[in-house]
Amino acid sequence: MKIPTTLKHKPVIVAEDYERIDGRLAGQTDTKGLSLGLAQWNDRGKVDISAKVWRYTGEKWSRQSEELPLHRVLDLSILICRTLEHFRESYRFDNHYDPANPRIDRIGLQGDAMTVEVCTDNEKIGEDIKLFNQALSDDGELIGERLRTLSRLLKEMGY
Repeated sequence: MKIPTTLKHKPVIVAEDYERIDGRLAGQTDTKGLSLGLAQWNDRGKVDISAKVWRYTGEKWSRQSEELPLHRVLDLSILICRTLEHFRESYRFDNHYDPANPRIDRIGLQGDAMTVEVCTDNEKIGEDIKLFNQALSDDGELIGERLRTLSRLLKEMGY
């Protein structure tokens, strides 16, 4: 399915037919494509690039399609990587984290830092963190394949 080019987000680089590789949802997803393009929120004279996840309901393009600035996509990637690193060692704690110190890391970005921590405000964190850990384990092969690909590409780019 072709990503539309007549909407506010203007695709420049596309990955169509994403439904074939959408993780555990491959072949059963409404996510039809990914694109990098000109953001829909651009003001006259100011151009931002965004990443967009295109969803299709079977009848029309979904309003649940998401558009993110590239730095947020990368910030999410950083958060994912740090989370995966935490859960590799989380077996050392009864509840997969130290309740006395729920902070996992502070990662410096732009003169400040992103604090990565377990959400202790979640009333069911004990139960939810176990489910989260199990889901990470179940999807380990899917995630690992993508991380290896990302690592290879970053190395090729000199990072």
